[in-house]
Amino acid sequence: MKQLVQNLKSGEMKLLDVPVPALKPRHVLVRVHYSLISAGTEAMKVSTARKGYLGKAKEKPEQVKQVLETLKREGIVNTYRKVMNKLDSWAPLGYSNAGVIIDVAPDVTEFKVGQRVACAGQDIANHAEVIAVPVHLAAPVPDDVSLAEAAYTTVGAIAMQGVRQADLRLGESALVIGLGLLGQITVQLLKAAGISVVGMDINPEMVERAKKIGADLALWRNDPQLEQAILNFTDGYGVDAVIITAATHSLDPVELAGRVARKKGRVVIVGAVPTGFSRENYYKKELELRMSTSYGPGRYDVNYEEKGVDYPYAYVRWTENRNMRAFLKLIEQKKIDIQVLTTHQFPIEEALSAYELILKRTEPFLGILLQFDPEKPVESRVQLQPTPQSTSNIGVGFIGAGSFAQTFLIPNIKKANANLIGVVTTSGHTARSVADRFGFQFASTDENDLLTNKAINTVFIATPHHLHGPQVLKALKAGKHVFVEKPLALHLDEVEKIEQFYFDTSIRNKPMLMVGFNRRFAPLIKTLRETFDHPPVAIQYRINAGFIPPDHWTQDIHVGGGRIIGEVCHFMDLAMFLAASRPVRIHAVATGSDVQLSDTVSIQMEFENHSIATINYFSNGSKAMPKERLEIFGHGVSAVLDDFKVLHVYHKKQKTYRLKSQDKGHRNEIVAFLKAIQGNGEVPIALNEVMISSKLPFYVIESLRSGQSIKI
Repeated sequence: MKQLVQNLKSGEMKLLDVPVPALKPRHVLVRVHYSLISAGTEAMKVSTARKGYLGKAKEKPEQVKQVLETLKREGIVNTYRKVMNKLDSWAPLGYSNAGVIIDVAPDVTEFKVGQRVACAGQDIANHAEVIAVPVHLAAPVPDDVSLAEAAYTTVGAIAMQGVRQADLRLGESALVIGLGLLGQITVQLLKAAGISVVGMDINPEMVERAKKIGADLALWRNDPQLEQAILNFTDGYGVDAVIITAATHSLDPVELAGRVARKKGRVVIVGAVPTGFSRENYYKKELELRMSTSYGPGRYDVNYEEKGVDYPYAYVRWTENRNMRAFLKLIEQKKIDIQVLTTHQFPIEEALSAYELILKRTEPFLGILLQFDPEKPVESRVQLQPTPQSTSNIGVGFIGAGSFAQTFLIPNIKKANANLIGVVTTSGHTARSVADRFGFQFASTDENDLLTNKAINTVFIATPHHLHGPQVLKALKAGKHVFVEKPLALHLDEVEKIEQFYFDTSIRNKPMLMVGFNRRFAPLIKTLRETFDHPPVAIQYRINAGFIPPDHWTQDIHVGGGRIIGEVCHFMDLAMFLAASRPVRIHAVATGSDVQLSDTVSIQMEFENHSIATINYFSNGSKAMPKERLEIFGHGVSAVLDDFKVLHVYHKKQKTYRLKSQDKGHRNEIVAFLKAIQGNGEVPIALNEVMISSKLPFYVIESLRSGQSIKI
């Protein structure tokens, strides 16, 4: 299918062939008919992408700070890879469109195939032929509303939320600063609510448009009588509320609002403007400054938007979805005129011309629609020009290709000279970006395209944790060797099903299974293992893991499973590897009351060869402190490993091993796994150790629940 995208590194825009997005739970697939270009927001995004690195940095200072923190923590190479993963990829454009549902997830009851809907959401309601939309970001379109009109619904919901934040009463007055598309809709909404409206803009043409759609007073910003005119309009009091819908780096809108608002009035910021205003007017008038969050309550709430969990109607009357529906109702009732806002309409094939019009301002514009042909066939797979293939007998398919996979897995597979055949992600543009960047032969959103492909004998899985177990078993049954990032599975019964697969004597020539316990393969860990080659040993492992917000997907018990299952398994596996023995007893204590989601936990491990280990995984410390410190003691020898960069071994005299950059073994584990496949040898981590390490987190959780030591 066709999708309009932009490369964030070069700024290049392109109408790209990408796979149809995958249908996820609580989502619907929509065939788009019309998509609205939000000229202000999207022009800013496109302009930023076309700037050099310094220009991008000035626009995104918070992201620069994150890059510097990553550089300090992970070194130049990994930081560079992560930044390039973000920049050198195809990013979607668009966030407001309308179309017809062509498929619904099994758990969706709110919609049906064939229903017309308006859709919202950045990275969701894109300029694409088909989109996957969560149920709360789709709203049914009334029969008397055209899909071209419905394509404005997202911008309408943004304007409506701004009006709600202004909390105006019938007969009161409001000033709208910024009369672009968002401002023009805001003027109409205020008039429909019985508010006296003043409009103001730096563009005289937008001022004239506001007069035509019903503004009681419309003023040019450079009019020297502007402030006096507003005072005269309000009998000398000032407006009851100011709604700022402008987008600018200037403080002028918020300063002007302070001067023309009445005492104890309200200033609502809807557009992208700075808020470092002078204190005098806001203090003396005791003005109330409010921010309006996009489409309304529910925005940026994963539970609401992604999982479809609604807010109680009685307590949250206006959510983003209810705002969308209310706006469509106003169009149906002819209280909002959308047709007067549409100045241009382009077929999707001419989308680049539409953006050139916006950026170069070759002629006046306001509402610009992109039109799609809903009859054109679309596919879940895009075949690319095959790249020259190596002589390797390994054909690789990737399921899931996020930042981790692009930084640590795929580059190392390329260096190992394996054939990159296909990549699958739920997002079509992501699959295409990864395929283009690394040279995969095809991009898809359907994992079956990998599992049925005869050229693929090895599958890498780097999806969210709840998908690991089912996808691993499915790939193994398809006869593919499997490398899965930790954890092997989210539930113990899934681990046991995979284990049973290998016990099934009716299946011959079972493929290899590898879990991404990469720390075993770190160069300095190899040195440690050679240093402590006689048990027993005592291990002290401290991980300054850092805080992760509760709404992060890893903290979702149904998706990420919590950090004990998702990450602590990693450190327990390394302890088992260094002890060179099977664990026989686990005891754990943790802060907090939610056992499975505990992420400040201390774990005691006892091993069959009498080695012991203490793993302290703490999330409540400072990020300024290095992440990992591993100490080992045994037979008169002590060693300290700091963040996989520096190793000190203390024996008769101290010996120090120092790496140029952090190395946690990612490359070595990939090389070892692929060599085993090429030589049909043993997998680098024995199957019984994979299963033990994959079960250990569940014993930790059992110990936390019971308060007892767990015998293994």
